[in-house]
Formats: sequence, C-alpha cells, structure tokens
Amino acid sequence: MQYSYLCFTFILLTISFKAPFTTSQKVTCNSNDVRALTSFSSFIDYGLEWNTSDSNCCSWIGVTCHNSTVSIKRVVRLELGSKRLTGLICESLAGLDQLRILNLSQNFLYGSLPSGLFRLQNLEILDLSSNDFVGPIPEGSNLSSIRYINISMNNFNGSVDAALCETSSYIHTLDLANNYFSGEVSANFGRCSPLQQLFLDHNDLSGNFPDSLWQLRDLRILHLQNNLFSGTLTYEIGKFSNLVELDISSNRFSGILPDVFARLKKLENFFARSNNFSGNLPKSLVNSQHTSILNLSNNTLNGPINLNCSAMVHLTSADLGSNNFHGPIPDIISSCQRLTNLNLARNNLGGEVPFGFKNLQALRSLSLSNNSLVNISSALAILQQCRNLTSLFLSLNFHNEQMPRNVNFHFRNLKALVIPYCQLKGSIPSWLSSSKKLQLLDLSWNRLSGTIPFWFHEFKHLFYMDLSNNSFTGEIPMSLTELQGLINMNISSEGLSSGFPLFRAGADGAKYQYKGIWSFRPTLDLSHNKLTGSLWPGFGNLKELHVLKLKENHLSGTIPDSFSGMKNLEVLDLSYNELSGEIPLSLEKLSFLSKFSVAYSQLQGEIPTGGQFLTFPSSSFEGNEGLCGEDRTPCQPRQAPHVQLADKKMTIIGLQFGLGAITGFLLTVTICFISGWVLPKT
Repeated sequence: MQYSYLCFTFILLTISFKAPFTTSQKVTCNSNDVRALTSFSSFIDYGLEWNTSDSNCCSWIGVTCHNSTVSIKRVVRLELGSKRLTGLICESLAGLDQLRILNLSQNFLYGSLPSGLFRLQNLEILDLSSNDFVGPIPEGSNLSSIRYINISMNNFNGSVDAALCETSSYIHTLDLANNYFSGEVSANFGRCSPLQQLFLDHNDLSGNFPDSLWQLRDLRILHLQNNLFSGTLTYEIGKFSNLVELDISSNRFSGILPDVFARLKKLENFFARSNNFSGNLPKSLVNSQHTSILNLSNNTLNGPINLNCSAMVHLTSADLGSNNFHGPIPDIISSCQRLTNLNLARNNLGGEVPFGFKNLQALRSLSLSNNSLVNISSALAILQQCRNLTSLFLSLNFHNEQMPRNVNFHFRNLKALVIPYCQLKGSIPSWLSSSKKLQLLDLSWNRLSGTIPFWFHEFKHLFYMDLSNNSFTGEIPMSLTELQGLINMNISSEGLSSGFPLFRAGADGAKYQYKGIWSFRPTLDLSHNKLTGSLWPGFGNLKELHVLKLKENHLSGTIPDSFSGMKNLEVLDLSYNELSGEIPLSLEKLSFLSKFSVAYSQLQGEIPTGGQFLTFPSSSFEGNEGLCGEDRTPCQPRQAPHVQLADKKMTIIGLQFGLGAITGFLLTVTICFISGWVLPKT
C-alpha cells in the first residue's frame, strides 16, 4: 500500500507543476463549471461550505482551477476528502469536462454513481473510497486519461468490469477492495496491461485463479485475499516477473504450492494464510533471496521446516503457524539475522528450543505455542539472550515441568509473557520482577502455588494479568490496587505488535483469535485459586479495568462500595466465595457492566434494580438464601416499631395481678406474726 500512496503523491505533484494556480486581479469561472458545481452542492445535505453566491468558483473550498484564457478559468481539481459530506453525487458533476483529479473519499456519500462520471476524458485520479455508494459500476466506462482509481470500502456489487482500465494506456492502480463484487474476474483484465497495482480483496469473487491476470506483466502488487477463489495454483504464476507483493490469503485454494518462486525474483512479500495448501514447502521458496515477509499460516502444510536462512538473508517475518509441520525446530533458523517476527505455533514440533536462537538479536515476537517442546529452563535461558524480545508465547508446552527459579534470568524488554496450559509446578519466579516493561502476563491453567508476590505494583504498564486456575493461597496483594496501567492506561503500544494473530481459549472452551496484544481487554483474573481474605476497597481506583474475575476462591467480608469507581468495568465475577453483607447500590453506576455474578456466596438483602442490574439473569444471584427481590422471594418492607394505643385496651387488674396481690398479703401477715409485732412473744 505504501507504493500506492507514493504514486498517488507523485501524480499530485506532477499535476501541480503542470497546472499551477496563478492568481490574477479578476478571475472568472467557466459558466458550465459553475453550473456543475452549484448543482452538485444542491445534492449535498451536510458538510459542504461553499458560498455559491460568489461566481468565482475557484475560491471555493477544495476547488482548483487552471487558466484556459486570460480571464476564464476551468476547474481541474475537486478535492473534498474527509469533509464529512453527506448526500448524493448528481449527473451534473460530469459537466466538469476538464477535471483531472476528483477526490471525495472518507465521507458519507451514498447512492449509485452517475454514468457520466466514468466518461471524463481528462480525469487522471478518481478516489471515491470509504463512502456508502451502492450498485454496479456504470457500463460504457471510457476514462482514456485515468491513472489511479480507488472505489474501495463501499457497497458496490455486480461483476468486476475491466472497462475501468482497459481504455487507458496510463492506468497503474485499480482498487476495488472491500465491496460486494461477485462472480469470476473478467477475461478482459488482460487488456489492462499498464496496471502495476490491483486490489480485488475482501469481495465475493469466485472461480479459479484468474487466468487473465497472467498477462499483466508490469504488475507489482496483487491482492486477492478474503474472497471465494478455489482450485490449485499453476506454474503460470511464475509469469509475474515484476511482482513485489502477492496476497491470496483467506480463500479456498488447495493442492501444493508450485515450485516457481525462483522465477519471481522481485517477490518480497508472500501471503497465503488460511487456505487448504498441503505438502512440503517448495524448494525455491525456502531459498528465495528477496523474500522479506512470508505468511503461510493456517493451512495443512507438512514435513520439516526447512527454511534456508543462509539464502533468505532479507527475511524479517515468518508465520508458519497452524500447520502440520513436524520434527525438531531447525537450528538453521538462527541464521536469519534480520528476523523480527517468528510464529511456529500450533504445529507438531518437538524437542528443545535450539541453542542458536540466542543469536536472533533482532527478534521481537516469538510464538512456539501448541507444540510438544520440553525443557522450559533451557528455553528461557536461551531466549533471555534475545535482547530485543518483547512478546513471548510458549503455551501448551513443557507439560508438568517445574517453573525455573533461576534469579539470573533477565527479560528486560519483555512486554508480553504467555505460558498458560502447561501444568507447570512451583511458584511465580522472582526473576520476573526484573521485567519492568511487562504489560501482559498469562500464567493461567498451571499448577502454580504459593502467594501472589507483592512486587506486582512495580509493573507500571501492566494492563492484563491472568493467574486463574492455579493453586495460589493467601490474601490478594494490596499492590494489585496500585497498578498504574489499570488506573490511567498511559501505555505506549510501541513494540507490542505480535506480528501474527493470537489465540486464547475461553472458559467455555471456545477459542478466540485476536489481531494483536492490544485487542485484549484490560483484565485482572484470579479466579479458581485458594485465595483468602477480603476485597480491597482500593480496587475502585482501577478505573481502566474492564474485566475483574475472582470466582471460586475463599474470599470473605463485604463488597466495598468503592467498586463503583471501576467505571469501565464490563465483567465482574465474585461468585463461589464466602462474601457477606449486601450488594452495594453504588454498583448501579457501572453503566458498561454486561456480566455480573455473585452466585453461591452468603449475601443478603435486596438485589439492586437500577442500571445494568435490570439485564442480569437470576443465575447471577443464585445460591444466596439471604438475597431477596428480582425473581426471588419478595423483600419484606421495613417498618419502625410503634405502639397502637387506640386499638388495644390496657388491662390493669387481671388474673396475674390478683395472684400476685394475694401472695404478697399472706407473706406480709406471716412476717408480722413471727416478729411479734401482732402478738407478743412468750
């Protein structure tokens, strides 16, 4: 895409030098141009700031003119990109017969396009991308001077018409991506011989690899990804002798990759992920001297990984994940000195991490997940020497091994460490505390024990931590309420791109794919452990936190009112604990809360009914006998005690009073006789 933008800029500069805007004391627009622009403005509902009462249309925003006579000027450029325009494009715009550049991109224009717009003989650049245009491309296109066409990111449909480019001997870029074009690619595309860049990606195109494209010998960039193409790739692909970038990802291609890459001497970037390719890697591909980016992930390729890094001296990114490669990781990969991203995850690789990997000093992202690797201590000892390593993914390896406690390990530039599903034993190692730049940590689904270290607050940029499904004990460290990454989210994403898609298994067993580390929601997950103690009120300071899971521990005490301070919270799971007291009414302020559970605790009182609490199912509160309201037992209204004198008669003399009086009288008489007060003593 950078090549496309450079060409676009070059043409703009060229036209600017050919047609400079020369000022004069008195300027008059061509009357036909004024009428065309005035009519165009009448169909724009919003965003166009033109003073149409001024007949000098050359002074209008986005309009550039060129002298045709001494005093009369013609409109040659109409550039209104990113102006938030809303409305239709009318047929009158075709009246600008001297127009060379038309840029209406990045707006909210809609409707179908007028056919006259595709018959402007002087038009060189047409950019209508990122709007809401619909319908097919008008028939009878005749743009004899066109160089650049971009109608991507719209809702166009129908077949792909090669007439857009076959009438011009100057066109170098045609971008039809991100629309709804369907059917097979027209055979007439072979006549678009000047094409250097062709983007047909993200449509509904089908059929085999278009044979008509073989004739485009000047083609440098070809994007066909995210369509419905099928069949095998033939050796004809070797005719693209000038091709620099080829992307055929996310289609239905099958069979083996043809061994023709020795003929593609200029090919730098090859993307063929998410197809059905099988067989071994072609010999000409693994020895390509010009390849910089290679992505063959999510296919059924097999055999050993036989990259010849002695020949592939320009290789910077290799993604071979999600295939059926087997055998040990070849040590020769360590010869790829420029390698920055390497993904070998989700294969059948075994053995240890090669010792030579310590030489990959340019390596930033490494994923070896979902293999059968052993000896995690050796792996970490080797990889710590990759000084620029920022993202390390080792999940589903090293089964039942001990988490190494070597205090001499140092990963000073590490920003993401992911080692879940390994059943590792031991505790959180102290060497991790030296990774001050850590932003994402996942040690879930292991057998780690001991307490959670207090020094986590030293990770100033940590925004995602998953320690769930282990056996941690003790209290939740108060330092977790001081994580600056979850308080102000003042984090730089520089160097945090993984270079390949990431996968994570959810609690429901489903696998989720993320485009990168920054796709993960800010999370603190300590669920399924043996933690005790109370909930710290300081959690309310984590206003950037989106997910808080403390499920299935032994936490006690009440839910602090301050939890309402987590204003971005989407998930709060406190279920299966020993919490008591009431659910704070302040939680009704959490307007983004979509999942909430306090099930199977010891809570009591009325369930809040405001805010998001109206949307939570009854299962969120089950297992708490003291809770009332919602769909549970109705809550009894609270009443202050008082005496109702009017409804009751006060009885002074009754049976109890009578018995008490008689008993007192007899007792008094007896005392008098005994004391001699009534009868004198003998």
